[in-house]
This record gives sequence, structure tokens and C-alpha cells, in this order.
Amino acid sequence: MEKLIVGLGEILWDMLPEGKHLGGAPSNFAFHTTQFGFKSKVVSAIGDDVLGQEIVDLLKQRNIDFYLSKNNYSTGTVQVQLDSNGIPTYQITEEVAWDYIPFTEELKEIAKRTICVCFGTLAQRNEMSRNTVLKFLQNMPKGNTVLKILDINLRQNFYTWPTIEQSLYACNILKINDEELILLSKKLGLTHKNIQGQCQFILQLYSLKMVILTCGVKGSYVFTPEKKSFKPTTPVDVVDTVGAGDSFTAAFCATLLKGKSIEEAHQRAVDVSAYICSCAGAMPMLKEEHIL
Repeated sequence: MEKLIVGLGEILWDMLPEGKHLGGAPSNFAFHTTQFGFKSKVVSAIGDDVLGQEIVDLLKQRNIDFYLSKNNYSTGTVQVQLDSNGIPTYQITEEVAWDYIPFTEELKEIAKRTICVCFGTLAQRNEMSRNTVLKFLQNMPKGNTVLKILDINLRQNFYTWPTIEQSLYACNILKINDEELILLSKKLGLTHKNIQGQCQFILQLYSLKMVILTCGVKGSYVFTPEKKSFKPTTPVDVVDTVGAGDSFTAAFCATLLKGKSIEEAHQRAVDVSAYICSCAGAMPMLKEEHIL
């Protein structure tokens, strides 16, 4: 039985100043893990509209496998504005197709073959998709080598504490940025601790394998119960940072799944995400030097 890597949740068009780009963390993640040679699949929902068909066409063009249910809601879009440093802000359209991802027998069978999944809180803003995410996680294989990555991805007001905590208990790896760590630490009453203390507390509280913390230009950390890895951010001329975090997660997971150490996975993630920042959009083709 072929094993899968899955990006689970929202799929949409990022409406950037220069035009639209396929986006959504799950599709970005699936695209980049595919480039590392894995059988990857994006799982989401689209509308029965032109934008939905364009997503299907582009996924086929990029050789990204997909399971996309179709419904009567519009295909998702996000208005993206970039500041002078290429840092994006998002206006995310509500009540769209990916808010209504059904859990089907076919999706259950996909879950049973999935050894690595990346999901977030954004796609759980609606009850239907939230239930689908949790059922998918519950139906994945058991075992220490299976990776369930929560890229927490706190966007606008599209999250609640019950959803965050339920997701933390359901995952075994947390990917979070420094701004999100501040919010989570306040909720847990950890404001007196430094970032290492905060991440170690979260590791223990939710019985996680690791916490991956990205801090923009200040570098990134990987914390496990036994060790800490820190890597500085590779300096590049930034075009935009859209999708950089997703490429980081994809490169990290792909490297781990190929049997490399956490330190090697961390360095590759840093190098890949820096390259993504030097390109427009979330899905440029990686260079040969980035691939294992």
C-alpha cells in the first residue's frame, strides 16, 4: 500500500498585487513535499465555478495529486497586501468551499495510508471542516514514525481556544511563529518564561514530539524533550514571504522522513524557506541543490 503525505484544509487563490497565485498552507505543503519525491496529496474543497476548475487545472499542471470535494459554495480567495518588506497581510473570504469539506469513505481510506499530515486552525473555523480534520487524524496509522503537524496558523479572528487546544492534543508536532507563541503563552499563563521555557512547557503539556518555532529574521528553533536546535535565518533579497513557512514545514518533514537528523532537517528547512522568500508567490520550483 502506497504511503501518503497530505496537506489537509484550505485551498484558495491568493490575490496578490501582480495577480493570483494558488495558495493555502495545505496545498503549499503538498506541492513542496512532492518536489522532494514523496507521494503527496492536497485534501480540501472547491466550488463548482471557474476558480475551482482553475485550481484543478493548475494542480494537474504541477503534478500535485488531490482529493477535492465540490460543493455549492464559492472557491476560496484571499486578498493579500504586501508591505515594503514583502510581509503579507490577509483578508480571507468567509463561507467558501473549503469551510465545508466532508468526511467520506474515500477520505477515510486516504487517512489510513497517510504517514504525515499538515493541518492548521484556519480550516477549522467551520464545524464541518473541523470535524473532518479531526476524523482524518483519528483514522491515520498508529506509531511513533507517523507525523501529525499542527501549523497553528492563527489568521484574523478565525480561531477559538477550544479549537486550538483540541488540535494541540491531536497533533504530535507543533509549528508556530514567535507572534503566535506570545498569544499561546498568554493563554497558558507562561508570560514569565523565556521562549525555551515556554516551548518546553507546551511540549510536556501536550505530549509532543517537538515544537518548531520560527522567528523571521531572528532565526528558528526546534525543541524536543531532549534537545534544542537553533539556526539563523539565511539572508536573501526578499520578494515576498508568502508560503515561506509552508515550505519550511515541508522541507523539514521530508528530510525527517528520509531518515535524516533533526539538525539536518532544520538546516534544509531554513535554506528552502529562504529561497521561497526570494521568489514571487508560494509555489516556485525548488533548485536541485534544495532536493535531497
